[in-house]
Amino acid sequence: MAETFYITTAIAYPNGKPHIGHAYEAIAADAIARFQRLSGKDVRLVTGTDEHGLKMAQTARGLGRDTLEFATEMSNYFREMCGRLDISYDAFRRTTEEQHKAASIALWTAMREADDLYLDRYEGWYSVRDEAFYDEGETTLEEGGQRLSPQGTPVEWTVEESWFFRLSKYRDFLIELNETPGFLEPESRRNEVLGFLKGNELRDLSVSRTSFDWGVPVPDSPGHVMYVWVDALCTYLTGIGFPEREGEFARFWPADLHLIGKDIVRFHAVYWPAFLKSAKLPLPKKIFGHGFLLHRGEKMSKSLGNVVDPLELADRFGVDALRYFLLREVSFGQDGSYSAEAIVTRCNAELANSFGNLAQRTLSLIFKNLDGELPDYSGFERAPADREVIAECLACVDWMKGFFESLDFTGGLNNWMRAVFACNQYIDVQAPWALKKTDPERMKAVLATLYFCIRDLAIAIQPIIPASAAKLLDQMGIPEDERSFAALADTPWYERLRASGFRLAQPVGIFPRLEMPTEAEA
Repeated sequence: MAETFYITTAIAYPNGKPHIGHAYEAIAADAIARFQRLSGKDVRLVTGTDEHGLKMAQTARGLGRDTLEFATEMSNYFREMCGRLDISYDAFRRTTEEQHKAASIALWTAMREADDLYLDRYEGWYSVRDEAFYDEGETTLEEGGQRLSPQGTPVEWTVEESWFFRLSKYRDFLIELNETPGFLEPESRRNEVLGFLKGNELRDLSVSRTSFDWGVPVPDSPGHVMYVWVDALCTYLTGIGFPEREGEFARFWPADLHLIGKDIVRFHAVYWPAFLKSAKLPLPKKIFGHGFLLHRGEKMSKSLGNVVDPLELADRFGVDALRYFLLREVSFGQDGSYSAEAIVTRCNAELANSFGNLAQRTLSLIFKNLDGELPDYSGFERAPADREVIAECLACVDWMKGFFESLDFTGGLNNWMRAVFACNQYIDVQAPWALKKTDPERMKAVLATLYFCIRDLAIAIQPIIPASAAKLLDQMGIPEDERSFAALADTPWYERLRASGFRLAQPVGIFPRLEMPTEAEA
């Protein structure tokens, strides 16, 4: 039975349509899931929408809408985004689903049975926008009397009866957990959480509300609904079948990776492990808090007029170009900047001019000079240059895989491009177009060598640009069941392809050059 890998995105709060940050996280999670599938693992990728809480209720009420109807419409926008961006999720969960409510109640019941829940009165600062509680020392008082959270969102003083979770009980456990190498990455996120845990008295957490009713009802406690973060985090369990303990849940839990934005690390690295520990459930293996995307170096906001719909970017530049740019340009875990000009420059230089042109030149030469028949390579004595470029490609792909395993997309794609550059240098030096007249047998050897390398590069880049890689591999006649990383070590594949009678058709360019936007478009 194949080794498993379970990855989740954050569960998006759909009080507005998806923005580029949602797209960035979904694309990154999808690339990781595809990479693990190509590595031979049985993968589950779970995403979804977190539809409860005061903010959703207020937004719907302000629009004069029924809350569930509004939540359904907004959730569908996130599902549409996933479909448009080629996100290969295995489950899309909504927190308004009955199974999810049952799972949340099961988690709550387990925490109550551990004597970690008690009824008391809550008084403190609460941010509706963050759906989060803050100690007064974490807030700042602005001119005019408005108090703000660490995220810069307004907070209001809240007083109500509440169920509390004994978070203070788990302080030492949480410190030890977050000090464990590899649990919380990158290091900057771990340092932030450890600073919070060690620098503050960890107070018990209010985990129910009575001031509104849009949420999962607390069992045996009329008038109380669960704090939205108890409910939302439970989605990671719901996505693989919880509250059922057998089947998918038994096979895939604990999660291998929770991929989240850096602004919600505390909920995942402090609250979530404590809830799971209380409920006697295994802990996730890794939490990774990625950075933010900035537009031309600025945070995006409606007031600045720089909020961009990710689907508009996908329509403008192509889905795979957008995926490639975001994972190539931004060091994963850090903040990064994007612009239309940067997308065009990067994708034209590397996808169109370097890899796309390499593939188009090679396939066109085989089609034109050999009537599409792949040259017989079995009788050739490979020249040192042939052996060197094939070895360079395979080594770079191996390094790429190592970087991807550690979630370093930029490092991995640097190595992929290194192989692309080596192939372009090889074709320029060997000049197969000139060899047709001077040494046609050598031309065949060069073209066969390039065919080997392009196939390997196309297989390797599938997690990042899946549709484009598939189109290229289709043109090259590579069967769908021979596109995993294991296939890279399969040396007889070329002879099998020749023996099948495959012939190249007129090759079609995979990566069109992007047009630089006009000043108005930019």
